Amino acid sequence: MNDDQPLAGLTVLELANVLAGPLVGQFCAELGARVIKAEPPGIGDPTRGWYLSGESRDSDVTAYFSSANWGKASIALDLGEASDRTLAQRLATVADVVIVGYKPGDEAKFGLDYEGLRAANPGLIYLQVTAYGTEDPRPGFDAIIQAEAGFTHMNGEPDGGPVKMPVALMDLLAAHQLKEGLLLALLKKARTGAGSYLATSLLGAATASLANQASNYLAAGVVPGRMGSEHPNIVPYGNIFLTRDAREFVVAVGTERQFRNFVMALGLPELAEDDRFATNAERVKHRDALNGILAERIRTLPAAEVEAGMRDRKVPFGFVNDMARVFEQPGARDQCFDDGRGVRTVALTGDIEGRRDLSAPPHLDADRAAVLSWLEAREAET
Repeated sequence: MNDDQPLAGLTVLELANVLAGPLVGQFCAELGARVIKAEPPGIGDPTRGWYLSGESRDSDVTAYFSSANWGKASIALDLGEASDRTLAQRLATVADVVIVGYKPGDEAKFGLDYEGLRAANPGLIYLQVTAYGTEDPRPGFDAIIQAEAGFTHMNGEPDGGPVKMPVALMDLLAAHQLKEGLLLALLKKARTGAGSYLATSLLGAATASLANQASNYLAAGVVPGRMGSEHPNIVPYGNIFLTRDAREFVVAVGTERQFRNFVMALGLPELAEDDRFATNAERVKHRDALNGILAERIRTLPAAEVEAGMRDRKVPFGFVNDMARVFEQPGARDQCFDDGRGVRTVALTGDIEGRRDLSAPPHLDADRAAVLSWLEAREAET
């Protein structure tokens, strides 16, 4: 544990599985906290069993589990057993932060609800994540919330069906809400000494992140539909064009100046003077005509020439990368842990940066003896 990290000295008890809660736990570990992950015995976190096709079954540390569990200590607790419930309550009593991801109501059944724990630990920061809110007991995974929050309806090609996004973005968004809540709670505790209860849901975090698509409906009365990678309010933005050598080229033109530079880089300066394309509002109206002209031109140019033109005129652009190409980029490699097998959740640089040397994701119950020893020492101190 690095004493110079902002969360050094904090103990986090993680009573959450799969992704949203564990991502908050890893965030805390990256910033120096001690994170104790309590898991059901036998199977542990469900993601320990989420093997890829062809992935070795010799370890309970799967690739998926590794996405959110660096830097933690694992202890197996069966909360159906009185002795293990008592142990979990003891850990919560000395912890600074508890992260809970149970179905609403189960935390009280296990004696791990905020009101019960606060009596013994008034400075406790309690973070709870649910699918639909604390009043709705329905279980829910990311794929369901993507659908119910409108993301799946908007995602896909215009002439195709709805498509789920390939990462569990609803969990990631909920984790960010809890991270922000944690930092606010720590600020409050530093000022007043008081603990906090903070809850978010996958549905709430998803809805809060609908951004312009929500306001397109709420303010303008337009129900967003599927547009592929294009943008409803900006043209060309997100469009994918194919170069002569079959590279998938993406452009994001956000200003009129960028549009002029873009068409000049392509050798089509006349488009900036065309009344149909002279302003973004007109380009939105005539997107099909413009896209056709651009696609035809870009198909005649090699990727290297397109890239050189965009760089020279400072036009936002990129190419569609597979995962191997992603991690060829220095900025992406910098997000990896030192051993290169995992990605850090903290993407800050400057005076505060997440650690790069965290311990690898733990095997189930691998740290029982160390956790119990630490707990007894902590209880003796108090």
